[in-house]
Amino acid sequence: MDRNTYLGRVGRMQGELRRQGVDLALFADREDLIYYTGMTNFDCLSMVIPAEGEPRLVCLWLDAEYVRSQVPSEQVVPYVFPATTIGATTADVIRGMGYAAPRIGVGKYFVEFSVYDALRKALPHAQFVGMVTSCYKIRSVKDESEIALMRRAGQIVIEGMKAAVAAVAPGRRESEVAAEAEYAMGKAGSQGSPFRMQVLIHERQLLAHPLAGDAVIQNNQPVVVHLGATYEGYVAKMCRTVALGRLQPESEKIYAVLVAAQRAAMEAVKPPVAAQKVYQAAYRVVDEAGYGRQFLDIIGYGVGIRQSEFYPVIDRNGDHLIEQNMVIDLLLPTIYKKGVGGPRLTDTMLVTGYGVEVLTPFPKEMVKK
Repeated sequence: MDRNTYLGRVGRMQGELRRQGVDLALFADREDLIYYTGMTNFDCLSMVIPAEGEPRLVCLWLDAEYVRSQVPSEQVVPYVFPATTIGATTADVIRGMGYAAPRIGVGKYFVEFSVYDALRKALPHAQFVGMVTSCYKIRSVKDESEIALMRRAGQIVIEGMKAAVAAVAPGRRESEVAAEAEYAMGKAGSQGSPFRMQVLIHERQLLAHPLAGDAVIQNNQPVVVHLGATYEGYVAKMCRTVALGRLQPESEKIYAVLVAAQRAAMEAVKPPVAAQKVYQAAYRVVDEAGYGRQFLDIIGYGVGIRQSEFYPVIDRNGDHLIEQNMVIDLLLPTIYKKGVGGPRLTDTMLVTGYGVEVLTPFPKEMVKK
């Protein structure tokens, strides 16, 4: 990561710390460390960002030279395990910065228990402050380097979708189709799926968080394929529906409604725009088709290092603002009508100055086989 990018990201967090009256932020989770260091090849790493001054990075002594070569900071503190631990060393760093009873800002995933236990014992008067929304909001507007990585991830997902569509056939297991997709994405450069990928027969499509399993695909039904790829820490994802044989007419109608709802939501993204307004554009299409009561209250999230980040959340009642250079996904949910609902459609999109650019350009029409 170049120094200007590093200082910009750290500076945004420092501004948020000062605004909230928090002394420092502590990150030991993979997502935030990728953002603030630019690295993906690490483990046993923590970062302390004070409201004022230079951040400190704590790492295994074997990794210290590598960390110094990747992060434009002289404040790299190595520790030797098992003589000491990352938790004890991080606590020592915080005390060495002059804090005895700090207010410590933390993100959604914070630290593993052993690190927390070491901090609690070494800093018994510390107060931990949740900064989940702030962390995601800082990460929500992407710089050019992040956008480039997400474009590449989008290209990779397309290769996975091509392979999955080709593999969907009666008699195959969901997991077999997912494996074909994952292999194709790996060959194209994916460094792993960011979530449990979905290849779903019709009867499993109304579950909240299903994953590809041992269910056998049968003819004359829709099959949902939801894939994601990661490239250098950044994610793209896409969902399409494959029609095998003859479908119930209402299932085809539902997919067509979702396509129209996604189009309406995309057209509503004219930044800066309230996420609620984008939701309402999609909801009107669904409601006019007679399915308003069977539609969820959230239709998309920010996308970045995580497949679903929590700023912005595109929902019915929220107050998040969609701005230029955010990356979002639309349209997340299906229409929850038993027996005929289930088809889905999702794309990853860059918010531009005039609308959206789809980073996963793949035909939206239901694929018929």
